[in-house]
Amino acid sequence: MKINKLYVLIISLLSILNCGCKKDWLDAKPSKSLVVPTTVADYQALLDNSTSSMNINQPSLGVISEGDFYVNDTRFPGLSQTERSVYLWAPTTDNFYSAATVDDWTLSYARILNENVVLDGLSKIKAGNQSNPAYKNVEGSALFYRSFDYYNLAQLFCNSYSSNTAKTDLGLPLRTSANINITVNRSSVEQTYEQIKSDVLQAVQLLPIKPLTPMRPSKPAAYGLLSRIYLSQQIYDKALLYADSCLQLQNSLMDYNQLNSADPRPIQMFNPEIIFNSTLITYLSFLTTRLIIDPNLYQSYNGNDLRPANFFTTVGGNLTYKGSYSGSSTLFGGIATDEMYLNRAECFARTGKITEAMADLNKLLKLRWKTGTYQNASVTTADEALILILSERRKELCFRGLRWTDLRRLNVDSRFQTTLTRTVSGQKYTLLPNSLRYTLPIDINEITLGGLQQNPR
Repeated sequence: MKINKLYVLIISLLSILNCGCKKDWLDAKPSKSLVVPTTVADYQALLDNSTSSMNINQPSLGVISEGDFYVNDTRFPGLSQTERSVYLWAPTTDNFYSAATVDDWTLSYARILNENVVLDGLSKIKAGNQSNPAYKNVEGSALFYRSFDYYNLAQLFCNSYSSNTAKTDLGLPLRTSANINITVNRSSVEQTYEQIKSDVLQAVQLLPIKPLTPMRPSKPAAYGLLSRIYLSQQIYDKALLYADSCLQLQNSLMDYNQLNSADPRPIQMFNPEIIFNSTLITYLSFLTTRLIIDPNLYQSYNGNDLRPANFFTTVGGNLTYKGSYSGSSTLFGGIATDEMYLNRAECFARTGKITEAMADLNKLLKLRWKTGTYQNASVTTADEALILILSERRKELCFRGLRWTDLRRLNVDSRFQTTLTRTVSGQKYTLLPNSLRYTLPIDINEITLGGLQQNPR
């Protein structure tokens, strides 16, 4: 697998030197002590000073594909070739990305290299440091970040997890060393998920319950990631276990009655629901002048539901998305308690625990509706509970980078299969359930230079 060495070197140098691009440094002779971290504090600084890359620019092409918005015919030609291909679920790998670098792939692997630099370096100073809380935090953080990056990549560039085919489906090139000269071919989907889980299971033993900032990983964040992973694998008992473990440590919810929906950013950064803060890559498609909310999504909210007023606004006569847990126009892609309540509710329903499932759902929705208007939802069967929870999941977690994975995993169940359609210049485009197009092609440069096998499409 090819990695742009100059790009990586620049990232590493900027990270270690805290972005101090001063002329006296540029004029100075290279010094090994300046660019090679050697202590626990150095490696923590490497992760912390890399927040410009470690906590932003997570893969977001799935948001373009998932069908919760559309772009009108006037704005569509202004999108990049990559966005147009992803938006229309293009049927071929030929010219899918044109000659452009695929940021979802490249930026993730740049972070993975950074994580491997930390883990390799820590292994060299392990003696006498293993019981040091600071050492544990750095190691756990690097493992969490690597798991998070590989998981997000797998949602786009690997087939959805299936126990029947995971051992033969193409997975990711799994780099676990900072040595960029090692040739790494594609693993299987099974091996990819085993690596992802191995990293985060180690991390959960090392990380603190309360981090210094939500920009750092924590034990609740690791439990939350495990729940997300097992949910995507349709292993619902373990997804339930880890959602519950997460909520035992962090379970705060916001009351949307306390938000100012007239504010351009009603939901603030580091709000009480944030467990781990991370944001998605911003594409042209996400600009409020382009992104138009799917009417079916908007109309699914009750009139007393406060989420539409806090999530959506009108720009140029079109309904668009304004709400984001990031506190800015950048889409939130981290882990939060509302997701964990929905994870746990879904898994309760799937294991026949209707009372517990509805308790979680009602607790969440009561804080999303106007005070005094919400009446607890009641169902008689687990299937009814599941249908209701999945409907609320789409409404609560929209534009968070989660629906694409939900579509992929739910399409294996005929009850929840979804056919996506879009129309551009009078031509209708369709994405059928379980289509090969649910897996994006890999950048042609990686295929050509790195010798990787391409995804069928």
